[in-house]
Amino acid sequence: MFRDHFGKDASGLLRKKLFLLDMDGTIYEDERVFDGTVELLQEIEKRGGRYMFLTNNSSRSVDDYVAKIRRLHIPGDRNSFFTSVDATELYLKEHYPGALIYVQGTRSLVKGLSDKGLRVTEEEDPAADVVLVGFDTELTFEKLTRTCRMLRVAERPFIATNPDYVCPVAGGFVPDCGSMCISIRYATGRTPKFIGKPEPTMVDIVRADLGYSREDTVLIGDRLYTDIASGVNAGVDTILVLSGEATLKDLEESDVKPAYVLQDVEVLYRALTKDAPIEN
Repeated sequence: MFRDHFGKDASGLLRKKLFLLDMDGTIYEDERVFDGTVELLQEIEKRGGRYMFLTNNSSRSVDDYVAKIRRLHIPGDRNSFFTSVDATELYLKEHYPGALIYVQGTRSLVKGLSDKGLRVTEEEDPAADVVLVGFDTELTFEKLTRTCRMLRVAERPFIATNPDYVCPVAGGFVPDCGSMCISIRYATGRTPKFIGKPEPTMVDIVRADLGYSREDTVLIGDRLYTDIASGVNAGVDTILVLSGEATLKDLEESDVKPAYVLQDVEVLYRALTKDAPIEN
């Protein structure tokens, strides 16, 4: 019998058809691919299933991600991704059609939004209708100052791509979009509306587009307050992997509870193939 970290019967996972995977901290850390990642993805396809990468990281475009997984020899293509940038694009088009959007983010984020038909600027333009902040790995004090000035107009909506506090990198973590927004809140008193996980939107859109039921779907991630919460909010089963941000102590203290806890994706791969003992 396949059991999770706490001895819970996880055999139901063997019947899942759609696997939604977080990336940073779940299938790799920086440039290091976790053991079992490639084999798991190949096994999902071999079993007639489908996998999709759902990431809150808005510092890269889908093209950047495709280039990275090719470099790391992870199978997938453009159709394998749905990001917080995709979700943000849909939100902005629905709620602020035609708006001029001031963006604090990477060049990749700005270009990605522009390529999708949104009107964007990085300049301190009084005509801007919306302020958008992403995970900006190119952040400067000058950019941060501009953003704070733009937010002095109380009526100007404040949107952020994702609420993650940290992003895992080799040797530890760095501040992510959520942490950047905390500093902005202290400076301006403004709190953004966050897009991406933990909202159910990303899960719902992908699942519906691909034609899978909630029962067919499982979300795998390393963060309780984004990945797992998103799956719970979307009504699908979730797997917390302990290869990234969340610890067992975090799990004990959190109100967000995954359906299952596994050490890493390699455990799931071994369970699917039964090539090794599947007691976690």
